[in-house]
Amino acid sequence: MRDRLPPGTDGADDPHGIGRKLDGLNFLLADVRGGLGPYVGVFLITQAGWDQATLGAILTVSGLIGICAHAPLGALIDATRRKRALLVAATALLAAAAVAIVTVPTAPVVFAADVVMAVLGAIFAPVVAALTMGLVAPAALAARFGRNAAFDKMGNVFIALAAAGVGSWFGQQAVFWLVPLFGAVAVVATLAIPGDAVDHRRARGLGDDAQAGDPARDPAPWGILLRQREFVVLALLAATFHFANAPMLNMVSQKLALAHPGRESALTAAAVLIAQLSTIPAAFLLARSGAIGRKPFLLTALAALPLRGLLFAFAEDPALLLAGQVLDGLGAGLFDALLPLLLADAVRGSGRYTTARGVLGAVQGVGGSLSNVVSGVLIVAAGYDAAFLALAGLGALVLAGGWLAMPETAGRQPLSPRAPLSRQAPPGD
Repeated sequence: MRDRLPPGTDGADDPHGIGRKLDGLNFLLADVRGGLGPYVGVFLITQAGWDQATLGAILTVSGLIGICAHAPLGALIDATRRKRALLVAATALLAAAAVAIVTVPTAPVVFAADVVMAVLGAIFAPVVAALTMGLVAPAALAARFGRNAAFDKMGNVFIALAAAGVGSWFGQQAVFWLVPLFGAVAVVATLAIPGDAVDHRRARGLGDDAQAGDPARDPAPWGILLRQREFVVLALLAATFHFANAPMLNMVSQKLALAHPGRESALTAAAVLIAQLSTIPAAFLLARSGAIGRKPFLLTALAALPLRGLLFAFAEDPALLLAGQVLDGLGAGLFDALLPLLLADAVRGSGRYTTARGVLGAVQGVGGSLSNVVSGVLIVAAGYDAAFLALAGLGALVLAGGWLAMPETAGRQPLSPRAPLSRQAPPGD
């Protein structure tokens, strides 16, 4: 398969345009996945007569179902060679769910649609990451994953602005119809990637298709992930980082809204937009991780979290609070862009890349869900500033854990599925 890969997918000239096609795919899928955003809840409460309790119950249950789906769907993505078809089907289902909610906003329909959307959240990013690994040589993955993240964030910014404009001009219902519109274009972008250009063994974290006859390069047992130091540490870091980071945007938006009544919408929109925009250059910086290693970027991302919490705890000026959202782009944005690359390093050779990605998605989901409950209790008991300080303290512990426990993963040797394993260090470690 390596000989049939389009030139340029290993970082050379790219006459087949694989790089541009991946850019477009990431941008358009962000438009599809992020098209609804908070509009589902707003529409159901303000237009469909729902109450907060019913909406909260449905979102909670569907979210838990989505979390449970991450690992099994990751295993499916590893096993299938029809990754493009899976992406097309997921896009079509998401579009159908959006149309169902806006046309028949009853409890059974909305619950079914929300479950579908929650489960599909376990498909899009892992499939794109797997396709990227199957199209791009390992030496070029750092730059490519950085571009994936950057174009994903550009798509998020674009769809947020488009949804705001369409919603203002044509009403909330019109926003839901953006999903099938952009979904159709995303399907075209998916099918534009040549199916025979994807090295499916490399896409799941094995060697090239040319090595398919080597039994030593068959997928490793699932249990190998739990015996792999880098993966276990990365999972713990992802869960705790997400626990400390997930509630901060909502908390700072609430703090701004309470201090500046009448400006709630503008300040919240500004907080979201600043974070998204600052993520884009952070993602492009990831290309440098191939030269200087992954760990400096990981520690930079982790360090931004406690700094952001401290700033939000002590600052009152809206300008300072909004400026703190730059740290969100540098922290969460860089961490999210780095995660698929760190994971590719950690489990290379196992053949369980998207299974591992599914496990990470599940632990992140659990961390985010628990953090919203805990932060709410802290705010009620001690106020916003104390809650920010608590999250900053946890962020400092995450930074210390990353510094002490996570080794450099760039250049590490592939796993040997048949060897006893606790940690396989890169040369010179």
